[in-house]
Amino acid sequence: MGMLKIGWSEVSITPDKKVALAGQFAERISQYVEKPITITAMAIDSGDDHAIMCSVDLLLMNKSAVNEIRKRLADMDLGIDPFKVMFSAIHTHTAPIVSNVRTAASTSSFRSLIEPYIPAGKKYVESAPVNDDPDVMPPYEYFDKLVEWSVEAVVKAWNDRKPGSFTNAFGRATVGMCRRAVFSDGSAQMWGDTYQAVFQELEGGNDSGMELMYVYGENKQLTGIIINVCCPAQCVQHRHFVSPDFWGEVRVLLRQHFGEDLHILCQCSSAGDQCPVDLIRWVDPESDLNDPNLSRNGVPKRKADPSMFDLAGMRKAGKRIAREVIDVYEEGLDEPQVDVEFKHIAKIYPLPLRRVTLKDAENARRAIRDYMRDKEGDLNYNDTAALQIHLGTLNRLALQDEKDIHDTEVHIIRMGSVVFATNAFELFLDYGNQIKARSKAEQTFLVQLTNGWDGYLPTAKAERGGHYSAFVSSGTVGHAGGEQLVRQTLQDINKLF
Repeated sequence: MGMLKIGWSEVSITPDKKVALAGQFAERISQYVEKPITITAMAIDSGDDHAIMCSVDLLLMNKSAVNEIRKRLADMDLGIDPFKVMFSAIHTHTAPIVSNVRTAASTSSFRSLIEPYIPAGKKYVESAPVNDDPDVMPPYEYFDKLVEWSVEAVVKAWNDRKPGSFTNAFGRATVGMCRRAVFSDGSAQMWGDTYQAVFQELEGGNDSGMELMYVYGENKQLTGIIINVCCPAQCVQHRHFVSPDFWGEVRVLLRQHFGEDLHILCQCSSAGDQCPVDLIRWVDPESDLNDPNLSRNGVPKRKADPSMFDLAGMRKAGKRIAREVIDVYEEGLDEPQVDVEFKHIAKIYPLPLRRVTLKDAENARRAIRDYMRDKEGDLNYNDTAALQIHLGTLNRLALQDEKDIHDTEVHIIRMGSVVFATNAFELFLDYGNQIKARSKAEQTFLVQLTNGWDGYLPTAKAERGGHYSAFVSSGTVGHAGGEQLVRQTLQDINKLF
């Protein structure tokens, strides 16, 4: 038990040039900055243990970047255990690609997979050759800057430590909803069209609950807020600008209310099968998104939210979160927790690799051969998008011949009556619900996409349904690993209480 010291920082990670944007399978080059993107760091020090939690406005936090950041922090001898520094992505699709590949870095992550299968006489053509365009910052250049900015954010937060306290609280705002539709033959689709007779149900539920923590400095002055929601920042995911998506709107509104010095640590809870889009009350986006998965024919006009693929929907989602955070604060909070138990467990969980069968591999090879036979002309990102399932299957076949176990990094932090539990997956909601329901903590903050990206982690039901996010090529671990992750996370949480 003891008094915590808490420090904050916020550092801009906004590129000063156009960049190749991460997410989706189509190449996108940013045209402008809708709102700045940032990294926010919160350092917590009990004297005996510590943690530094960072929220990063990216699709994912590149594991190579995390390793380089930790190496530099170790060399600085600040008293920080580099393995107790965490970087969690909000999963915005309007942030730069981060890659330390120096040679012809492609804006398509599957280029290296498709090249061995390209027949003689054809080649892969970059439609946006970012490394040859002086107006576009290549991913490796952004990688270097991100490492520098991240080290800066961690050091500033660590040096800012002062006696602090906190109040944990709960709110509710509907933002995330299941994005997988199930049909009468048992198959499922991400973004599935529900306006057809074979539609049966959404595969999973949603969680509108928000885990909140209001953090104070001296004289009970509010210094920051942690906001944890079960939804990725994925409204304007097809657009051609840099943006933190709905979290940018949250920051604007909360700082208008609480002051410009307020720090906001954004966390994405278990949300691998979640998104801000209501598949039942479908509202067409205002402009063409160049995404065949989102085309709809003849859907009647609905009285519903604005399209969550547009800026209006993004602002609506951000407003819902901000209003609830303000209402919970103004309705009255418990007395701050001051002298608290603090313990940080950082571990590697060995989980079973999800495997492909020989039949799956042969089907993938046949599909690639047939595609290449019928393809006219050279190949580009459209072809990698069309073949990504089959390419990923063969990639997994090669990997599983080398290893059976996937090591994943997990952090469990007890902070008074609260626990934080991280993972590196796009974790399906059901797993998060199992952990929250059986946790002994008063409140459980689950944080996915932390310190790397280990792919989607679907349920057994999702694997049976198939489609993107549940294919074997969509992640490293399947439902057997998901169940093991739940058991081990609960074991580590509950032994702290």
